Amino acid sequence: MAKPKIKFIPKSLHVKTGDMVYVISGKDKGKTGKVVKVFPNKGKVVVEGINVVTKHIKPTPMNPQGGVVTKPAPIFSSKVMLFDEEAGKPTKVGYRMVDGKKERYSKVSGKVL
Repeated sequence: MAKPKIKFIPKSLHVKTGDMVYVISGKDKGKTGKVVKVFPNKGKVVVEGINVVTKHIKPTPMNPQGGVVTKPAPIFSSKVMLFDEEAGKPTKVGYRMVDGKKERYSKVSGKVL
């Protein structure tokens, strides 16, 4: 029996689609990008311009030329941190209740996200 590849999956992710994030580890450490897609079941996110991989496409009737395509691949959400554009640095996400509604805010600047 094969071991599962993913050892830990978070209950909920700290980033959402459209957030600006800062990569804190890996080959793209120090880069920022926008979250394009979120996979909560796997604990991964796809970030625009981060973890770009090349894929070779076979010729098909729809694409007779084939070729090499580059596209961003998913990375673990623990490798990214929310980026506060006003403060210009990465930040943790805080949650607070305002008028009975839960809102996310930046721990660095205190602004609502």
